[in-house]
Amino acid sequence: MDTTVVANVGDFDTRTRAASPWRNPKLVAGVGMIVGVLALAGLGRLLWDTSLAYAASSPLNLPPFWMPGGRVDYPLGTENSGRDMLALLVVGTPTTLEVGLVVGLSAMLIGIVFGFAAGYLGGAVDTVIRTLADTALTIPSLAILIVISSYVREMNVTTMSIIVALFAWAGPTRLIRAQVLSMREQGYVRMAKLTGLSTPRIMFGELMPNLMPYLATSFIGAASGGILAAVGLEALGLGPQRVPDLGMTVSNAIEGSAILRGMWWWWAVPSAILMLIFIGLFLVAIGLDEVANPRLRGRTGGTA
Repeated sequence: MDTTVVANVGDFDTRTRAASPWRNPKLVAGVGMIVGVLALAGLGRLLWDTSLAYAASSPLNLPPFWMPGGRVDYPLGTENSGRDMLALLVVGTPTTLEVGLVVGLSAMLIGIVFGFAAGYLGGAVDTVIRTLADTALTIPSLAILIVISSYVREMNVTTMSIIVALFAWAGPTRLIRAQVLSMREQGYVRMAKLTGLSTPRIMFGELMPNLMPYLATSFIGAASGGILAAVGLEALGLGPQRVPDLGMTVSNAIEGSAILRGMWWWWAVPSAILMLIFIGLFLVAIGLDEVANPRLRGRTGGTA
């Protein structure tokens, strides 16, 4: 009898671990893709000469090594400014992700402050913040970013990230506000008010820990949007020109008529890395959403 009980308990523990929402397949796959991209970039820095990512460091217009005219010492070929494509990918991938990180953190910082203030305080504060967020969401942000970027004399990664972040805070603000509105009437929040906790302590000490999956989802969404906006600016030639990244590489390929010249390795490889990053971030966002929302977990076959 005791053996049966122990076996049943062991089976229950195994099923519980297997049913853990943090083992969501989409979340695991997305994190694996992003970590894999970063690992390859980090390994490449150790094994490859990153100085080849700069102009005039390599022969011009070499195809990949398996094509006629290619060379093994430039395995992914070069472009028309004498940059090695493998070195560009090794240097440019972390730089592109850095843009997403800065935009995501900036948007989340503003979104947390505004979203918690609007959702918890309500009244005039909520009206003002909601109006600002709605206005920011309706503005054609890319057009404004193009105008702002055209007036910036020296564009670097940090400057471009800050410019993009100017319009990235509205989405997280609306999401956080909606979640706080639904949680501020919960029993534990009322109990915290009765015990005399301050408003900032209730907002950031009681409510925020319960919103971490939603905050993570908002961060991923803001980071993805930031990378997409930055790539759009770079494709128009308005991004940083001295720091190699994936967007700049695609922009140079467009200017150099890489498609017409048949130099597919110049634009296709960085575009594939960008697609891998976007798909990975999308899967992470979907996975976090399912972790935070029991209804979605039940719909996808998990346990609530």
